[in-house]
Amino acid sequence: MSRFEQYDRLEEPQKRGQATEAIVTAELIARDVSVLTPAYDNEPYDLVIRLDDEFYRLQVKTAYDSQNDGAVEFRTRSVRTKSTGYEREGYSGKIDYFAVLNVRTEEVYLVSIDDAGSAATTIRYEPAANNNRANVNWHAEYQLNTVLGRLRSG
Repeated sequence: MSRFEQYDRLEEPQKRGQATEAIVTAELIARDVSVLTPAYDNEPYDLVIRLDDEFYRLQVKTAYDSQNDGAVEFRTRSVRTKSTGYEREGYSGKIDYFAVLNVRTEEVYLVSIDDAGSAATTIRYEPAANNNRANVNWHAEYQLNTVLGRLRSG
């Protein structure tokens, strides 16, 4: 059974989020990255990583198939239910990167908060049917090994 099929069986969003955090953490540790977790669940970040004495705050997200074939999308805002309705809040100034699991391809991406959209971000792993290549977030630019390599040599 693929990871994608396993995610489909998890009916609660909270369980999917916990699974994503565990997978992302394991992928980071496998690459010799120190991973720290906050003691409380009310921080805007889920993990902190340490590379070459620098710390980076990560918000972990699960990416799902976009409306466009060959692409996935993840939300870049948190949504909380309050007595007055929904509260939507961005992460600008609160995190450094989104750590994103693409459950379709089983890839992990690190997307800088500066590269992320205000509500959602799309990452393309196959060329678009219309061959559009302008303003496209290509998965190769954000793959975990690629970004960690840039941060380590930075």
